[in-house]
Amino acid sequence: MPWDLDNDRPIYLQLMERIQQDIIAGVYKPGDKLPSVRDLALDAAVNPNTMQKALSELERSGLVYSQRTSGRFITEDEKMLKNMKLELASEHIHQFLEKMELLGFEEEETLELIQKALKGDN
Repeated sequence: MPWDLDNDRPIYLQLMERIQQDIIAGVYKPGDKLPSVRDLALDAAVNPNTMQKALSELERSGLVYSQRTSGRFITEDEKMLKNMKLELASEHIHQFLEKMELLGFEEEETLELIQKALKGDN
């Protein structure tokens, strides 16, 4: 999946969010070794220093840890990962509901549209 980065927000934050999403989505499993800074930077088409900053911030959050000579690894704290996944889902839901409200939909109408979409109805 391409790294869709924009100039509206700091690049390192977007990199952090993308790596976090990949971890939550299971692209990287708990305990997995992350690719090197250079490889990740090359893949994202960013400066390695920017990728280093993003990874350092992820380390600070506890999502990633480093082993001096072996590289960086994903936390094995499944509770942390589950909580992060629920928080992210909640954020997306709130953003969606705000957008639906801006479009003029009532809660009941939004719920009906969601139910139709889940059933595959257009």
